[in-house]
Parts: sequence; C-alpha cells; structure tokens
Amino acid sequence: MTDLKTFVEEVVKVLVDQPDYVDVREISGERTTVIELRVGEGDLGKVIGKGGRIANAIRTLLTAVAARQGKRAVLEIIEPGM
Repeated sequence: MTDLKTFVEEVVKVLVDQPDYVDVREISGERTTVIELRVGEGDLGKVIGKGGRIANAIRTLLTAVAARQGKRAVLEIIEPGM
C-alpha cells in the first residue's frame, strides 16, 4: 500500500527540474487528507501544465490511490514563496 504523501512526491519529482525543492506535507483531517505540494521557483508551470492538465491528472491519480485505501484526499499546490 502506497503512502499518499510518498506517491505525490515521487510523481512530482519526475516532472520538475529541481526535485530537491519538492516539499510535500500531509495533513490528516477527520474525513479528508490534504496533501500540500510546494515546488522550486520555475517548476510551478511544469506541475500545473497547460490549462491545468497535469495538475488535474495528478489529482485524479491521487483520488484513485486514496480510494483504494478507503480514504479521501485533496491536492493543494502552493505557490513558491508562500
């Protein structure tokens, strides 16, 4: 069984130019787990993609992985510098 945080981290590190700056935090709530993702300067566009396609694909995969574990997860992409 894959940890949600590790799953997102591994997927995003492949996409970005600066994998050392990928920071993923998992915040477990009562019903939902929030995955916060921060990337290095210049990598935000690579994670979001044209029209948000890559971000939506990551969210879809995360939802599927979480559902297999009987959980609900939400991905929040935080802009660098925040």
